[in-house]
Amino acid sequence: MVLMPASRRVTDGSESSPNLEFPRQVRERIVVASYPFRNFVVDPGQVSTTSSKIELKDFAAHVGERFNINKIEPWTGHFPSNDRKYIDQFRSALTKAHATVANIAVDGEHSPYAANREEREEAMAFSKQWIDAAVTLGTHSIRTNIPDAKDSKPDLERAAATLSEVVEYASRHDVVVNLENDNPVSEDPFFLVELIGKVNTPWLRALPDFGNTLAHFDYDHAYRGLDAMFAKAYSICHVKEMEVGRDGKLVHVDLERTFGILKRHEYQGYLSMEWDSPGDPYAGTRDLIDKTVKYLS
Repeated sequence: MVLMPASRRVTDGSESSPNLEFPRQVRERIVVASYPFRNFVVDPGQVSTTSSKIELKDFAAHVGERFNINKIEPWTGHFPSNDRKYIDQFRSALTKAHATVANIAVDGEHSPYAANREEREEAMAFSKQWIDAAVTLGTHSIRTNIPDAKDSKPDLERAAATLSEVVEYASRHDVVVNLENDNPVSEDPFFLVELIGKVNTPWLRALPDFGNTLAHFDYDHAYRGLDAMFAKAYSICHVKEMEVGRDGKLVHVDLERTFGILKRHEYQGYLSMEWDSPGDPYAGTRDLIDKTVKYLS
């Protein structure tokens, strides 16, 4: 089995901090996300046993065959279950494929800043379930999302209080929690950076996505946001070249500029290929891999 980099707790006399050892070769840092392949991976809601689609637990083997990459980032929407039985099966499939999970992209429905306390507790419990899954799979990070709250605008204090408990739980299991600039209302990059600063622990980090903010805001806001996110990034980022914008038109990422921001912050973590535009995700992912190697070699 290909092992994930060791996560060692380093203490400075006050609290622990993660210390992952990332590969130095660019291709060894590349990860393939399952989300772009949502039309090819079995939908957990399907009941047919005749589907020709890929089962999530077999996705790593498939990625190895198609791209010669041995690290994946599964999306929780593709998991048929997060109970121990299925996660153990998933881990066995990873071992057989000589592959690992670099990060789990966790999407829940409950907001950690909701005014309703029960909803905040639901958000907290959901994230903790996936931290447990990460431990069983042998991965050292998850990305948890921050959905809109129906009863509140983004609230820094409530979000920080909820995430502080999630991250404290994660740190006891050597799991880093990442926040991604995705939802333009609740996950604006500058709000996330402020939130990370408020929680103030090395176990809560940013996951910069190359295209998400660009799809909703102007270039100045998007690239300043990416710069702020990479200053807080640690273990994983999402590489994209295009994204469907607000008007339904494609926006194009300036890869040279974005990789320049990444290098300026001396980012050493994983790079997850997340092709998210019309077209063949296989060809798109292969092209993203080639361009990532080009810009970082």
